Amino acid sequence: MQTNHAQPIPVGPRQSIKLDSTEALRLLGSVSLGRIVFTQHALPTVRPVNHVLIDGDIVFRTHEGAALTSHTRQAGVPGVVVAYEADTIDPDTHLGWSVVVTGYAHLVTDPEELAIYQALLHPWVQQTMDHAVRIHPDLVTGIRLTVADRSTPA
Repeated sequence: MQTNHAQPIPVGPRQSIKLDSTEALRLLGSVSLGRIVFTQHALPTVRPVNHVLIDGDIVFRTHEGAALTSHTRQAGVPGVVVAYEADTIDPDTHLGWSVVVTGYAHLVTDPEELAIYQALLHPWVQQTMDHAVRIHPDLVTGIRLTVADRSTPA
């Protein structure tokens, strides 16, 4: 693994602008990679996954041995509380956005619905992904990082 020893490019001040939930979900739907946050052995766990946004819900595929597969299978209604995060932040300019969705995740059990997700989502790892998880957002928050207005005192 190589380490980049280059000096960071200095950037000016940034400001965080709150996004409304509609814009936040639109941005989340514009990328395919996010991070699912759930509890495993009473501790927070984060996993990167590829997703699609379907009717305002986040859907990603998983496999039989995954912790989240068994958690959602055992949870019943309404599901397991999770957080989901996606972002696009430029490493040089530090400009971009971040969206966090909190809601209930449940295992997709309908074979027709599962077949649709299997056609839409292609696993990034070479592993059988025969399950799908769907998250219904209850809370959607987001920020956009922009160049700070220098005329406004800090």
